[in-house]
Amino acid sequence: MAGRLAGKTALISGGATGAGGAASKLFAAEGARVAVVDINVAAGEAVVAEIIAAGGDAAFFAADVSLRDQVDSAVAAASARFGTISVLFNHAGTITVKPFLDTTDEDYDRLMDINVKSMFMVTRAVLPQMLAAGKGSIVCTASISSVAATPLEVLYCMTKGACAMLARAVAVEYRDRGIRCNAVCPGFIDTPHGQREIKALAEHGFDATVEALSVQQGRLCQPEEVAKAALFLASDDASFVNGAHLFVDNCFTAA
Repeated sequence: MAGRLAGKTALISGGATGAGGAASKLFAAEGARVAVVDINVAAGEAVVAEIIAAGGDAAFFAADVSLRDQVDSAVAAASARFGTISVLFNHAGTITVKPFLDTTDEDYDRLMDINVKSMFMVTRAVLPQMLAAGKGSIVCTASISSVAATPLEVLYCMTKGACAMLARAVAVEYRDRGIRCNAVCPGFIDTPHGQREIKALAEHGFDATVEALSVQQGRLCQPEEVAKAALFLASDDASFVNGAHLFVDNCFTAA
């Protein structure tokens, strides 16, 4: 039976590790040709090798997606390798945890470049291909932090609010040209990124242990659970879902 992304080319930024790595493997298992774009060369090559060993089709393209020349080069190379990109998962991102008054202009610039400007640049690089094809699906990783503020994460919350609105605005502008754009909004995830966040919060005296989080979301989200949500939004199963924010947080934002 054909997979939900059979015949499609998917580009995943931040596709080497965590939920991005899980998505790379899942999208490939669902039939996509997967372009893994990441700054982590070793992890990117490893996930591609795993996909190929499982019978999938993938290639790794090293890039710092906060830099325009590297974004453009990666997208051009991925297109040359696999053809028109029909699915984009904007997942690359990072976090800064510190008291707001301790944050600096450099912290702001770094987080905005990696979390927001990268999404802007990758989407701009890929969208013309989708418009030429008359269809395309874009998924952007936002966060519960796009609507639920956490102490010590003011800059992160700002960036994720921007990511969520980018997805909605792109959807509204390009709906009538065959483009769908949605955001997936995870809670706390059991990934290296998520564990670093929990540790950093604890170092500043904020209790984000598994026990504390169990009150808000039951348990840590698994990266595969985020990947499955992204797969739904990316696939034709979500053909009438556009401009939506899908929260993968087990009631964190509902309670």
